Amino acid sequence: MDRLEGSSNASIVEEKKGMEEGKVEEYELDTPDISKPFPPEPDEMVETHQLTLRAIIVGCALGAVVGASNIYLGLKTGFTFGPQLFGAIFGFAIIKPLSKALPESGLLGKLFGGPFGPKENCTVQSAATAAGGIGILFVSAVPAMYRLHLLSPLPKQDIGKLIAVTACAGFFGVFFVIPLRKYYIVKQKLTFPTPAATAVTIRALHNSRTGAVVAKKKSLALLYAFIACFLFKVLSGYAPGVLFDWHIGWTLYRIGFTSIISLDNYGWWIEFTPAFFGAGMLSGLNASWSFFGGSILAWGIIAPSLIKNHLAVGVSTSDQFPLVTYGALSFPNPSDFTQAPSPRYWLLWPGILMMLCYSFTDLGMNSGFIITGLRNANLNPRSWWRSFTNDEDDEDETPKEDRVPTLWWTTGLLLSIIMCCAILATLFSMNVGEALLSLILGFAFSFVGVQSAGTTDINPVTAVAKASQLVFGGIGKGAGLALQPAQTMNLTAGIVAAGSAAQSTDMTGDLKTGYLLRAKPKNQFVAQLCGAVVAVFLNVGLFILFSTASPCILDPQTGVECAYSAPSVSAWVAVAEAVTLPSLPIPKSAGFTAIGLGIFTVIAVVVKHLWIPKRYWIFIPNWNAIGLAFVAPQIPFSIAMAFGSIFNYVWKKRNPHSFDMYMFAVAAGLLAGEGLGGVMQALLAIAKVDGAHFGTAIGCPGFQFCG
Repeated sequence: MDRLEGSSNASIVEEKKGMEEGKVEEYELDTPDISKPFPPEPDEMVETHQLTLRAIIVGCALGAVVGASNIYLGLKTGFTFGPQLFGAIFGFAIIKPLSKALPESGLLGKLFGGPFGPKENCTVQSAATAAGGIGILFVSAVPAMYRLHLLSPLPKQDIGKLIAVTACAGFFGVFFVIPLRKYYIVKQKLTFPTPAATAVTIRALHNSRTGAVVAKKKSLALLYAFIACFLFKVLSGYAPGVLFDWHIGWTLYRIGFTSIISLDNYGWWIEFTPAFFGAGMLSGLNASWSFFGGSILAWGIIAPSLIKNHLAVGVSTSDQFPLVTYGALSFPNPSDFTQAPSPRYWLLWPGILMMLCYSFTDLGMNSGFIITGLRNANLNPRSWWRSFTNDEDDEDETPKEDRVPTLWWTTGLLLSIIMCCAILATLFSMNVGEALLSLILGFAFSFVGVQSAGTTDINPVTAVAKASQLVFGGIGKGAGLALQPAQTMNLTAGIVAAGSAAQSTDMTGDLKTGYLLRAKPKNQFVAQLCGAVVAVFLNVGLFILFSTASPCILDPQTGVECAYSAPSVSAWVAVAEAVTLPSLPIPKSAGFTAIGLGIFTVIAVVVKHLWIPKRYWIFIPNWNAIGLAFVAPQIPFSIAMAFGSIFNYVWKKRNPHSFDMYMFAVAAGLLAGEGLGGVMQALLAIAKVDGAHFGTAIGCPGFQFCG
C-alpha cells in the first residue's frame, strides 16, 4: 500500500524501517548496508538467464491482479498499493515449484523449467510493478474528463484516445527513469524503504538454508488471505446490508430512534472491508488514526456545524424516509457553488490545501538537499552525456555491460517525446509547446516523487501534480480559451505530468531492488517496458469495465446509490473547474478555513522537524491523512484502517516473530483479495447476475441496494 489520494500512505518511516530490520534479523542475513549491492553468498547459484519469458509472463499477470485491485480501491477511496512485495512473494510461489517440476527439455520445460534465482525473481517483480502501474490515472484525472463532458459519452467510444494518452504517460516515465537511477540510487544512495524490503525478502526466499520454509509459509499466508477475501467480497455483493455494510443509524431509526438517522446521513456506518483493514496494517497507527481523526473532525464536527449554521445544504434522497445526502459536488446553478454548497464541496478546499501544504512542506523539511543536489549538478547537456557514457568517478558497482546502454534510453526518450507531441496535438488539441511543458512538468515532479519515496517511502506525486492544473489554468486564461477547451488541456496535461512522474518513481524503486540484488539493469528495463505495454491496455480495459458496470463513476447524478465515491476524481474536477472559471467558485468561509488550516499544517510540519525528537513523531497528527478525510467522505474506511492498525500493533507486541513472518503477506492478500473481488462484481454486474438482480437490500437505507 503506498498512496493516499495517489500518493503513498503516510505511515511513519520509523515503523516501516523497524519491520524491515525485523525481516533482516529473522532471516539472519548480514545485509545491514542497503546503500550498495548485497555481497554474494558463498553458495549462491549462478544465474545465466535472468530475463526469461516465464518471469515476464508471471510478472505481468501478477501486475494485472494488482492493477485490477488498484482500480477498484482507487475508485472506492483514492488509495492504491504497490505490487513490489506481492510480485516478489507470489512470483516465487508460482515459478519455483514449476522450475523444479518441469524438465528442462520440451517446450514447457524450456519456457517454465530450469533453476530460478533471486535475480530472475527481481525481473518478475519489475514486470509486476510496471504492469500494475498507471492505474492512478483512471481513478483520478481520466474519469474527471468524463464528469466534465470533455470526451465521448461512453469510454468504450474513446478506446483509441485513452490508450494513446496512457501510452504518453507510461513510456515517457519508463525512459527517463534511467538517469534518475544513477543520480538517486548510485550517487545519493537513497534508502527506498519498500524496494529495499523487497530485495531483502527476495534474498531471504532464495536463501538455501531457510528460503524454502519461509517461502512456503509466506506464500500460503498470502494465498489463504487472498482467497478468503475474494470469496467474501463476491458473496457480500448479494447481501451487502447484512455481510458488508452495517448501517447502524438506519437500523436504529427503523426500530424507533428517529433522530439517529443523522448518523447514517453523515456517513457513519461500519463496513467489513478486508482491503482497508489491511491498509491500516501497512499504514501504522499514525497515518490510520490521523485519517480517522480527520473523519471525526470533518464529518462529525464541521459538517453538522455547516448544516446547522446554514453554510451548506443537503439534498433529500427519499420521499418516504428522512434520508439526506451531503456529498454533492456539482450544482444546477453556478451560484450554488458559493451560496448553497454541500458539506463535501465545502470541505474539499481545506482538504486539498492541507494535502498540498503537507506534501511540499514535508518534502522541503525532509529533503532539503534536493536544492543542494540540483545546484551542484551540472545541467549542461554535454556534461550529462559524458557522465552517462564515461564517468571518471563511477560509483556504480554494476558492470558496464549489464547497464542500460545510453543509446537505448535516449532513443526511446526521444521517440516517446515525439509520440507524445503528436498524440496530444492531434487528439487533444494541444500545441507542441503545451505538450512539451506537460512533459517537463512530469520530469520535474518525478524529482519530487523519487526524492520523497527514496527518503520517506511517501510518493506525493498526484497531490503535487495538481500544481500542473494551476499552471495550465493560467495558460488557458492567458490564451483566452473557452471553458471546455481550457478544461481539456488542463486535465490532459495533468494526466501526462502525473502519470509519467508516478511511473518513473515506481520504476526507480524497482531499480533500487535490482541494484541491491545485483540484477542486470538492462534486463529490468526490458521487463519494465513489457509491463508498461500491459499496463496501458489493461488499465484502459479495466476502466471501461468498471464504468460500464457502474455508470455513476462518470456521472454521480444518475440518481443511483454509487458504490464508488471516487474522491480523487472529485478533487481533480473541482480544481479543473476552479482554475478555468473566471472567478474561483469557492465559498468564502471554506476559503478562509482552507488558508487557516494550510498555514497551521505548514507550521505543524516545520515544528515537528525542527523541535520534536523523532521518537515522538508517532504522536504528531499526519495532516496529509487528515486532509484526505476532508476530501473523501470515507468514514467506514477510516474506521477499518484504525482497527487494522491496532490489530497490527497488538500482533507485533504479542508475537513479533509471527508478525515479521506473515504481516506483509497477509496484508497484501487482504488488499488484493477484495480488489479482485470487486473486479468480479463488476463482471457479474455486466452479466446482470450480480446482487442488484439476485440479492437482497435488507439492512440498506431506504431499502435501496447498497454495497
